[in-house]
Amino acid sequence: MFSHVMIGTNDLDKAVEFYTKVLGVLGAKEPRINAAPSGHKRAFFMHDGSVFSVSQPIDDKPATVANGSTIGFRCDSPEQVQEMHDVAVAAGATSIEAPPGLRQAAMGAMYLAYFRDLDGHKICAIHRVKA
Repeated sequence: MFSHVMIGTNDLDKAVEFYTKVLGVLGAKEPRINAAPSGHKRAFFMHDGSVFSVSQPIDDKPATVANGSTIGFRCDSPEQVQEMHDVAVAAGATSIEAPPGLRQAAMGAMYLAYFRDLDGHKICAIHRVKA
């Protein structure tokens, strides 16, 4: 359904360093860095047909987070969810909500971990447990 997700950052170098570590848990490689026609830099992380990007805001205003938004990354196992969470926290993220663990929801059982990245974006590592 989605082609990509792009979020803003106020420090591209720190965001690239952070997401290189965090998305490396999923197997993502070093990002491709490019510049928009305006000269603003962006980093594109590609993995398994998905694209996640961090960008300097093209309108030159500070990057802000969207209240109520969450970006979820699919993990292959509960252990990978835990590792992604732990790597993120070690790289400066803030663990939020309940500790990583199994949750029951209308969509079935899921192993989840939530954290806020260096710019405050809410990120979820998720593994859907097969019934």
